[in-house]
Amino acid sequence: GLPVLTFINKLDQPARDPFELLDQIEHVLGISAAPMNWPLGDGPDFKGVYDLEANAVLLYERQARGRRTEPVVVASAQAQEVTDLVGERRQKELIDAIEIITGAGTRFDRDAYGRARQTPVFFGSALNDFGVEPFLHALLSLAPSPGPREADAGAVQPTDSNFSGFIFKIQANMNPRHRDRVAFLRICSGRLAKDMTVTNARLGTPLRLSRVYRFFGRDRETVPEAFPGDVVGVVNPGRIAIGDTLYASKRVQFPPIPQFPSEQFAMLRPVDVRHKRFDEAIEQLAEEGLIQLFMPTSGIRNPIIGVIGALQLDVVEARMSSEYGIACTLDRLPHVAARWPLKPAGVELVLPTSGVMRAMDRQQREVLVFESDWVMRYMFEKNPKVEF
Repeated sequence: GLPVLTFINKLDQPARDPFELLDQIEHVLGISAAPMNWPLGDGPDFKGVYDLEANAVLLYERQARGRRTEPVVVASAQAQEVTDLVGERRQKELIDAIEIITGAGTRFDRDAYGRARQTPVFFGSALNDFGVEPFLHALLSLAPSPGPREADAGAVQPTDSNFSGFIFKIQANMNPRHRDRVAFLRICSGRLAKDMTVTNARLGTPLRLSRVYRFFGRDRETVPEAFPGDVVGVVNPGRIAIGDTLYASKRVQFPPIPQFPSEQFAMLRPVDVRHKRFDEAIEQLAEEGLIQLFMPTSGIRNPIIGVIGALQLDVVEARMSSEYGIACTLDRLPHVAARWPLKPAGVELVLPTSGVMRAMDRQQREVLVFESDWVMRYMFEKNPKVEF
């Protein structure tokens, strides 16, 4: 499994008991939760956090020009300095909490964290930039080194000299002024250099990486080189897809990234006359993996979009308006699933009279979109030679 660090946010607002929050994390994630610091109150009563590892108090207050106060290192939670800083009541609550954590709770174990059996937990308020710095320092010190990644010809080691990496995300409109599309690349082996020419394993075509970026929030900067474990952004000219493998010298191809099947569907149509910009916009959203895009083979030729949850449909409508300036209408459909039929030569599909829509996906593959599970099972029974 993947090691996880946890940040419990918004302690400046009224919050549940910290032990209840830790219990919820353990229940949901199925791993133990080890607090690295402890909140001193919450909501209007929030005074800061106590670093359990360093025995230091980090106060929730600012100095001049918005700077945070430095942590105050103390001998222990029982020290008089803690009383002076947070008061007797909060000190007693802190001492009681530490006794529970020490006697019956979970203390941080780096080996258990590395095996994804435990998550270190930090408390703070991200909006107010409080407690974030210790969390980021922990990320730097605890993040595991890059490991091997399975490929078609065996495991690729991060120490291999030949460059390889895979695309795990694509984001459109990272720079609204230029309408660019950025593909995020995780480097698995070798060294990536600016202006390097690589090969897309899926297409077998060369690609020159003329602009390579490192991102932090909305900020970006160009980088001259990157190494295994790094994540960089490259401008996507429309020839990169999620799951693609990029390599130089020795050919390698990593397994594709699984895509969850759509469970909700809608017909998307522009409020005004359909035009090329509308088609480009929905193509870019599909390229991101936000939606699955289907085009009916008969009837009204408006695109059908498939998503996992209803909220994604609202996101599509909002982004079409805000990012592309195209007002759209979403007509929700009763369909519940999509399947790709693989027919042996000479075999024709037996279709019901209603309840299934025939369409084509972005790769021009035939897709069947079903109105109910019953119709889908009917298709499976009537077409035993077809693989869905």
